[in-house]
Amino acid sequence: MIINASKTTTTMKNELKDESAAHEMSTPVSSDNENEDKGLSKTKRSAPDEDSDDDKEVKYHPVKMSRSDLYRPPTAEELKQLKEAESLFHCSLLKMQMEELLKEVFISDRKKLQIDSFVHTVTSLLQCVPKTEKVEMTDLSWLTGAKVPFILVPQTTKGKFHMEPPSSVDLIGSYPLGTCTKPHVMVDLLVIIPSDVLQEKDALNQRYPRKRALYLAGLAQHLATSSEIGTLLYSCLHGNRLRPVLLIKPPGKEVSSFSVRIHASPPAGFFKPSRFHPQRNNIRTEWYTGISHSEPNEPPTPHYNSTLLGDLLPSAHLQFLSAIQSQCSAFADAVALLKVWLRQRELDKGPGCFNGFLASMLLAYLLNAHRISNSMSAYQLLRNSLNFLASTDLTVNGISLAKNTDSTAPSLEEFHKAFQVVFVDPSGHLNLCADMTACSYKQLQHEASVSMEFWDNATVDGFQSLLMTPKPMIRTSDHVFQLCELVKLQSSCKKLNLLNELMDFSGNYIYASLPYILSLIQRGLGQRLMLLTHSRAPDPEWSVQNEPPKYRDQPPLSFGLLLNPELAASVLERGPPADSHKAAEFRQLWGSRSELRRFQDGAITEAVLWDGETICQKRLVPKQIITHLLQLHANVPESSIRYVGAMVDDVIIMRREVPSTGEEESLLVVQSFDDLSRKLWQLEGLPLAITSVQGAHPALRCTQVFPPQVTKTDYSFFDKEKNSRSLLPKEDKSCPSYITPITVICHMEGSGKWPHDRLAIRHIRAAFHIRLGELLKRHHNYAFRACPSHLDLWKDGLVFRIQIAYHREPQVLRESIGADGMLVVRDTEEAQALEKATIHKPLLTSTLHGLQQQHTCFGAVCRLAKRWLAAQLFSCEITDDTADLLVAWLFLQPAPFTSPGSPQVGFLRFLHLLASFDWKNNPLIVNLNNQLTVADYTEIKNDFMASRESLPVMFIATPKDKKMSLWTKQAPSVQVLQRVIMVAAESLKVLERQLMCSEETQDVRVVMRPPLEVYDVLIYLNPKQVPLLSQAVDPSAVTFTRGTTVGSVGQAGGAMPVVDYNPVSLYLNELRESFGDMALFFCDPFGGTVVAVLWKPKAFTPLQFKTSQMSARTIEVNGEDVKTVPNVEAILEDFKIMGYGLVKSIEARTERWTF
Repeated sequence: MIINASKTTTTMKNELKDESAAHEMSTPVSSDNENEDKGLSKTKRSAPDEDSDDDKEVKYHPVKMSRSDLYRPPTAEELKQLKEAESLFHCSLLKMQMEELLKEVFISDRKKLQIDSFVHTVTSLLQCVPKTEKVEMTDLSWLTGAKVPFILVPQTTKGKFHMEPPSSVDLIGSYPLGTCTKPHVMVDLLVIIPSDVLQEKDALNQRYPRKRALYLAGLAQHLATSSEIGTLLYSCLHGNRLRPVLLIKPPGKEVSSFSVRIHASPPAGFFKPSRFHPQRNNIRTEWYTGISHSEPNEPPTPHYNSTLLGDLLPSAHLQFLSAIQSQCSAFADAVALLKVWLRQRELDKGPGCFNGFLASMLLAYLLNAHRISNSMSAYQLLRNSLNFLASTDLTVNGISLAKNTDSTAPSLEEFHKAFQVVFVDPSGHLNLCADMTACSYKQLQHEASVSMEFWDNATVDGFQSLLMTPKPMIRTSDHVFQLCELVKLQSSCKKLNLLNELMDFSGNYIYASLPYILSLIQRGLGQRLMLLTHSRAPDPEWSVQNEPPKYRDQPPLSFGLLLNPELAASVLERGPPADSHKAAEFRQLWGSRSELRRFQDGAITEAVLWDGETICQKRLVPKQIITHLLQLHANVPESSIRYVGAMVDDVIIMRREVPSTGEEESLLVVQSFDDLSRKLWQLEGLPLAITSVQGAHPALRCTQVFPPQVTKTDYSFFDKEKNSRSLLPKEDKSCPSYITPITVICHMEGSGKWPHDRLAIRHIRAAFHIRLGELLKRHHNYAFRACPSHLDLWKDGLVFRIQIAYHREPQVLRESIGADGMLVVRDTEEAQALEKATIHKPLLTSTLHGLQQQHTCFGAVCRLAKRWLAAQLFSCEITDDTADLLVAWLFLQPAPFTSPGSPQVGFLRFLHLLASFDWKNNPLIVNLNNQLTVADYTEIKNDFMASRESLPVMFIATPKDKKMSLWTKQAPSVQVLQRVIMVAAESLKVLERQLMCSEETQDVRVVMRPPLEVYDVLIYLNPKQVPLLSQAVDPSAVTFTRGTTVGSVGQAGGAMPVVDYNPVSLYLNELRESFGDMALFFCDPFGGTVVAVLWKPKAFTPLQFKTSQMSARTIEVNGEDVKTVPNVEAILEDFKIMGYGLVKSIEARTERWTF
C-alpha cells in the first residue's frame, strides 16, 4: 500500500473541519525564530518516521484585519484557482484532498538534508576503492568480503577483471528530478566503471553483465569495512537478474526511512547503441549450450540487448526529463500522483512493471506531442495521462520519444516484431517497455479505463477510489490461480522448445515461458475471459555475504482472471465443423478432450464438454480448462496448480449428493412462488379482489444463506393431531427439521367496507386468511393452517406464509382520538413496523431479485456475507435486509473495481467495505434501479450532516428511504459496529493471506470461527435439540434424524408439518425478554451450539432498594444504606431452568461477581 489511507483521510477531514470552524485568518506563532519565515509549513503533518523531534506545539491566534482587507476583491491567482476548482473538480474538496496527498507523499526538507549527507558519505567512500591486480573473470580469490550477485551459468567466460575507483559517481533517477516519493524512498547513485576494466567485446556472452556484477561485489567488499554504512544488500533492478544493484541503508534509527541504490554503468559511448539492435544476437548458442552450433544464423536476443542498452542511458534520460520538468511546473506533482495511482494497483513493482520512471517518460511524451500543455495543473496532467493510457494500445501502435534518430536506430515495426509492448526512448534505440508483457499493459489499460469511467461520476468519491483504495489481485480478479513449483517451468521450456528464449532471458525459465503460458490460457478461455493479469515478483534482496537466490526461490506465480459472467460457466466449448480447416487446430489445442458432436440444429462440429451439474461446479470450468491445457502443452502437473477460485464457497455448500451453493434451491423456491402467485390471482370467491402478490423473504431474492429445501416428511417420526391434521414430533425424538416459512404479502383492494378500527381490521384479516386457505384447499388440495396474523400453506414440499395486507392499516394505526375528542395523527412504532413488513420489504425483495437477474453471483455473495455475520454472532445486529443492501452497494457502485464476478471476490470486498467505510462521516447510498440523481446524492449528504447526531450509526440510504435509514434504525449500536469493523478487518487480513500464501495451512473456515474469549458467560446447547446443526461452520460428526426422508414430493396433500419451530431462537427471545436490561445474547442461527452472553457494564451498578426492581437482584446492606446488585448465581440458574432440555451446561468465564 502506498500510504496509510485512514491516517491521510482523517488528517484531511480534521484540517477541513478546523478550516470551516475558523472564519478568521490565523497564523502560527512559534518561539523558534529561524523557522518564522516558513509560516504555515510548520503545521504540515509529518510521517511518524521523520521530523518527530522537531515537532513543536503551534498556537493559533486570530489576526485583526481591517474591513478593507477582509472584503478586498480576490486576486487574479485566486480567481484562477476558484475557476479551476469549479470547472475541473466535482467540488473544491477533491482539489484540497489532492493537495494534502501531495504534501503527504513528498519528502520533507529535513529528510532531504539527511539523504544528502549520507549520499556525500557514500560518494566519498566509493572514490577510495582500492585498485587490484588483473585476474581472469573466473578467479574470485580476491573477493573475500562479498559474493558475486550473479547466477554464473554457464560458468565459463572469457576476459580479465580488476577493481579501480569509479570514473564518476552521480545522482540519477527520481531524487534529483524531485519526483521521489514516500513511503519507500529510494535514492539512485550511478557509478561509472572505468574504461580500463571493460573491453570492446564485453557485450558478448554476458561478459559485461558479469563484470558489472563483479564491480558491484568489489564495491560491497570495500563499503562493508566502513562504520558509516548500515545494512548492505544486493537486489535487482525491476527483477532483472542481469542488472544487479547494491542497496545501502544508513546506520542507526534511520535504517528504514530510505535506501541508496548503486547502479554501475560503462562510460558514455563505450558501446555503440547499434550493437544492441533487437534483431542482433549477442549470446552465442555454442557458448550457452556447450554444444557446437552448425547453423550460421544465430537467433536475435532483443531482451538481453535492451538490458545492456538500458545501462548506457540513465544520465541521458535524467537530462531529458530535467529539461521537460523545467518547462512544466506541475510535472513533479503529476508524476507523484501517477505513482500513487500505480502503486495502489500493484503495477509499479517487479519485472515488466510500469514504474515511476515510465510514468515520467509518458508525461514527457504527452508534453512533446502537445497532447497536454505545460500550464496544466497536476490534476489535469493525471487525468490526460490516464485518458491516453485507456485509449492507446501500445501492443499494436507503439510510441516514440525520438525526434531525430540516426540511421542505425530500429523502426517501430522492428520493435514490434521483438517486443510485445513498444515505447521508445529519446535515443531511438531503447524500448522502455521491453520486459512488459502484453497482459501487463492490458491490465494498465483496463485500470486506466475503469478510472476514467468513475472519475466523471459525481456520485462516486473519486479521490478515495482513484488514489486511496488498494487493489490487490485477490480482491480485483474474479478467480486467481498460482503456479507453485516454479522449477517445473524448466520442463515447460523444453516442451515448448524455448532454447532461444532461454538464451535471451539468460536462463530465467520463468520469464522465458511466461508469454507462452499467458497466450495458451487466453486461447483456452477465449470469450470467457475479459482480462488476464499476472503477478510480478518483488525485487529479491539478499545479503552481500550470500549467493544470489535461484529462480525457483521466488514466490509462486499468480494469475488473475476477470471473467465474462455470461460465458464463464458454460460447460460446452463448441468448435468448428468437422470438415473445416480449423478443426485440426481445435483438436491440437484440446487434445483428447475434443470430440465430434451432433447438435440440435443438425450441425456436426468439434466440441469439448466440461464437467459440472450445479452452478457452483460450473463456476470452476475455467479451472478445468487451465489445468488441462497447462498439463497438455506445458508439462505443468495439476499438483503444481493452486486454484483459488471458490475456496470460500465451501461454507455455504448445501449438504446433498451433488454439492450446491443454493442457486438451484433458490430457483425452485422462486418457481413455486410464481406458480402460487398465478393461482392466487386466479382465485374466485373472495369478497375483495387481490391487487398484488409480493414476496417478502430473502429466499425469493436468492439471498437466503441456506435456501428452504423441498421437504418430504417421514411420518414415523411424528404423531398426527386429529383435529387440524397437523404433525407433532414424538417425545423421544430429536428436534424436527426446521421448515422455513416463506413470507408472501397479499394486498387486497380498497373498499368502503373495510372498517376504520384497528381491531376490526385484524378480525377481517383473520377471516380472509381462513377463506383463502379454504379456497386453496378446495381448488388445489393444499394443506393449510390459518392464524389471525397469517396463513401457512404447504405446497411442493415448501411452506408459504401468506399475510393479507390492507394499504390503509398503517394510517389507521397512526390515528387516535385525543382527550379533547380531536383526531390526532402520530407516528407509532407499530405503524412503522407494519409499513416496513407490508410495503418496504416486498419492494426491496423485488428490487434485489432484479439485481440478482443482472448479476448472477449477487445471491451467493449475500449468502457468504450473511454466513460470516452469523458465524461471528452479528446477525442479530446486522439484519438480512441490511446485509443485502451492503452487498448491493458493491455491485451498484463497485469503483475502483468492476462488479464482482465470483462469490469469493464479492465476499472479500464486503469485508473491506465493513472495515474501511467511514460510517461516522458518510452515508452509504445504495442507488437501487439507478433512481437517484446527483442532486439526490447531494441532498442525502447534506441532510445526513445536518442531522448526524440523531441518525443511526450505520446510515444506509435508498431511493425510497433518503432520510431515515429504515433498515438500520434499531441496530447496530455504536459498540457492536466498532466490533464488526475490527473483526472484519482482521478476517480480511487472515483470509487474503490464506488464499494467496500457499505455505499457510489451508482452512478458510478460520474466519468463520468467532473469538469466544471476550464473552462473560457461555451457554452450551444440546446438539440433539438444534434443528440446523448440519449448517454449522464445523459440522458435527454426530448426526440426528430430523423427520425428513429423501424422495420426490407431491404437489399437494399430506398433513401439515411442524413449521418455524427452532428451540434455539425461541430460547434466545425468552432470554432477551427476561434479561435484556442486564446482558446481550449472541448465537449463530445456523447450527450454533453456544449462546454467548455479555454483561452490560451498567447492570452491575448498585441501585437503591425498591420492591418493584428486585427481579434477578439481591440486597446488600451497608449500615443504613440498602442497595441491590444482580444476583448472578440465580441468573445463571434461571438460564438453565429456562432452557431445560436444550441447555447442556453453562460456563461463567469472567469474575465480575462473587458467589
